[in-house]
Amino acid sequence: QAPIKATCEDLSCKTGFPEDVHSAVVSRSVHGGQPLLNVRFRSCDGNKKIHFGSSEPEDFRVGEDGVVYAERSFQLSAEPTEFVVSAQDKETQQEWQMRVKLTPEPAFTGASEKDQRKIEEIIFPWQQYKHSSPLKRQKRDWVIPPINLPENSKGPFPQELVRIRSDRDKSLSLRYSVTGPGADQPPTGIFIINPISGQLSVTKPLDREQIASFHLRAHAVDVNGNQVENPIDIVINVIDMNDNRPEFLHQVWNGTVPEGSKPGTYVMTVTAIDADDPNTQNGMLRYRILSQAPSSPSTNMFTINNETGDIITVAAGLDREKVQQYTLIIQATDMEGNPTYGLSNTATAVIAVTDVNDNPPEFTAMTFYGEVPENRVDVIVANLTVTDKDQPHTPAWNAMYRMTGGDPTGRFTILTDPNSNDGLVTVVKPIDFETNRMFVLTVAAENQVPLAKGIQHPPQSTATVSITVIDVNEPPYFVPNPKLVRQEEGLMAGSMLTTFTAQDPDRYMQQTSLRYSKLSDPANWLKIDPVNGQITTTAVLDRESIYVQNNMYNATFLASDNGIPPMSGTGTLQIYLLDINDNAPQVHPKEATTCETLQPNAINITAVDPDIDPNAGPFAFELPDTPASIKRNWTIVRISGDHAQLSLRIRFLEAGIYDVPIVITDSGNPHASSTSLLKVKVCQCDLNGDCTDVDRIVGAGLGTGAIIAILLCIIILLILVLMFVVWMKRRDKERQAKQLLIDPEDDVRDNILKYDEEGGGEEDQDYDLSQLQQPDTLEPDAIKPVGIRRLDERPIHAEPQYPVRSAAPHPGDIGDFINEGLKAADNDPTAPPYDSLLVFDYEGSGSTAGSLSSLNSSSSGGEQDYDYLNDWGPRFKKLADMYGGGDD
Repeated sequence: QAPIKATCEDLSCKTGFPEDVHSAVVSRSVHGGQPLLNVRFRSCDGNKKIHFGSSEPEDFRVGEDGVVYAERSFQLSAEPTEFVVSAQDKETQQEWQMRVKLTPEPAFTGASEKDQRKIEEIIFPWQQYKHSSPLKRQKRDWVIPPINLPENSKGPFPQELVRIRSDRDKSLSLRYSVTGPGADQPPTGIFIINPISGQLSVTKPLDREQIASFHLRAHAVDVNGNQVENPIDIVINVIDMNDNRPEFLHQVWNGTVPEGSKPGTYVMTVTAIDADDPNTQNGMLRYRILSQAPSSPSTNMFTINNETGDIITVAAGLDREKVQQYTLIIQATDMEGNPTYGLSNTATAVIAVTDVNDNPPEFTAMTFYGEVPENRVDVIVANLTVTDKDQPHTPAWNAMYRMTGGDPTGRFTILTDPNSNDGLVTVVKPIDFETNRMFVLTVAAENQVPLAKGIQHPPQSTATVSITVIDVNEPPYFVPNPKLVRQEEGLMAGSMLTTFTAQDPDRYMQQTSLRYSKLSDPANWLKIDPVNGQITTTAVLDRESIYVQNNMYNATFLASDNGIPPMSGTGTLQIYLLDINDNAPQVHPKEATTCETLQPNAINITAVDPDIDPNAGPFAFELPDTPASIKRNWTIVRISGDHAQLSLRIRFLEAGIYDVPIVITDSGNPHASSTSLLKVKVCQCDLNGDCTDVDRIVGAGLGTGAIIAILLCIIILLILVLMFVVWMKRRDKERQAKQLLIDPEDDVRDNILKYDEEGGGEEDQDYDLSQLQQPDTLEPDAIKPVGIRRLDERPIHAEPQYPVRSAAPHPGDIGDFINEGLKAADNDPTAPPYDSLLVFDYEGSGSTAGSLSSLNSSSSGGEQDYDYLNDWGPRFKKLADMYGGGDD
């Protein structure tokens, strides 16, 4: 590869491109981002900021350092490619231009190493040496064409590529080096240079799929490390070899196509990629279909665009009901599909034939039958079954039913069962057997989506439904219901009010007459004849009754037939009661309060009449003539139709409670009047008219109920006090009865308590004397093991019979009981040598505490004086003889 030289010489510095036309040789295949050449721009003022541009920005881009890059990947034609490179000063906007001509290099012939023994030599351009005084000629920098190196080379390695030298190596000792990715930057060590000879070599095979090109920079320095030449750029392009098979993006591709599609219908696109250069035949793929399964109705139902991978239909006859899915084996081959030199790979395309509505629903029968009892709703009377060859549970299979005739009143509807697709004929309005005994419906079945173009509904998509109505026993009904009757109140019992009868709608059933009965009569005013339905009164009708609302009284009656099963119907009788003047007005309120002086003393009263107009107000108010004190002390004035004012006629009336009769007359015809008593409390008042002796007035007017309540409280309190006193006396008697009938001088309980004290004083103990008896059964001593009996225990002899008293002895027997017990103890030869009262203090056998007899005194018995036992009386004579009689 011979370098391209440009020898523009200038005697003085001139800003701009050194030449008007720049020619360069580049590889025929250009990759996007690939550096092509380096343009030089001379700036006499080093501070200028230059911006480079290209006349073909879609194809070429110029960097700030003057390197021209390919903007996209393309193939150079055999003719030179020309474009203009411009340089513009960012401050002054001054612009310079240069035309660039790119010539494609000859194709790589793969010549052997022997034919290229001569290694290309790259010479550093001349430059002005910084120590020389005169201005010498300066050669323009070299623009080094890219070095093309095929990938996967078999060596031997290192393989020499090019020699880099400077023409100053004759006068100076130079050292050469290269920098950049692949040399001193990762991946390091791919390219090496001999520092003395400048020989650039590659150390191992290259892989274009990893790195497509290398951008190196060569340097020349002296032995002191001073730069003697400007660095030059070296571009090494890796030439692609067909070493990669095509790879599909997916091993299985899924697509769909509607059944019945015309030839040329697009189905899907499969895509494969090749890691080789796509701009060479190594990366140019071609597609084809290897096989189709199944091969029905044709072996070539689909074809594929060999460049894009688009799959389309080429034959008619796709029918989902026959073939639901096709499987294609797709092959992708590089080298533009050359079967000899290209590499191939395969993938699977699964094409599902989707359903279209090309099969209308068809009824399984031309006529369906059903029956329904009259007056029933929401009842399914018939199931309509259809068949549809389309895919189940899709809009093309789901059926919809509509009635085209036979139901003008809309008594039926047809719902679709989502699971079975059946039509459910349902009654939505009651049907009367006496009016319609049979219905014949015309029904059509359709799908949720229209049929495919060119397909018509067959006759099987229409059917008839015959529905028979069954007569049932219907309840009778009253006419009219409710029935309104206007009647004056006060109608006496036993009067005929009206006739309320019902009708039986079952005209075709043999039934007897209806029977009537009363269902609801709140005031129990009416009765009905069970045969003819005549209603008579059993009590006086009263409009003012609590059961009458808004002058209306409601009663409910029942009419029953004797059908199977018996049926009954209800009817409501509404009696509108007209008012008569049967109630006299009354005064309201019944009690009032006024002052004992003349002013202020007015009392407002109101007349109340249960009757209504015209038998109510306006009312007339007056005071009776007797007693004479009424009119003497009081006066009444009517202030409106319903209200009047009562006041004192005299200046002063003594405080107290007065009953003032008032005669009130209504406006009825005839008039009704009554005398009402108004209880007036007269009291002393302050300046504001308020009573000041209310307590006294209220006390004087204490009612009978309040007095009875007070007396009951007093009686209950006295009974409680009396019961408490009786209880206290009874308790004192019980305490006295518990005292032992023993002479106080002979009572030895205090002495005993000194030796066997287990609690407080005797006055704090409530003794149960029933425990002072020997138990009925004692544990036999014979069951105790031999050898463990204590020495001080009672010996085994026949025991005398001690007296046994009842569990609850009378207090008077206690003394005799104790005396008998002591006498038996004195005569008992087995009695222990200690107080025999311990026999009566028995607490049970088997005690874990043991006997107190085993406790030894700290001093021997001989050192104690027991003569004091003689002073205790005859009860302790035996002890005195045993312990107080000396050594014998």
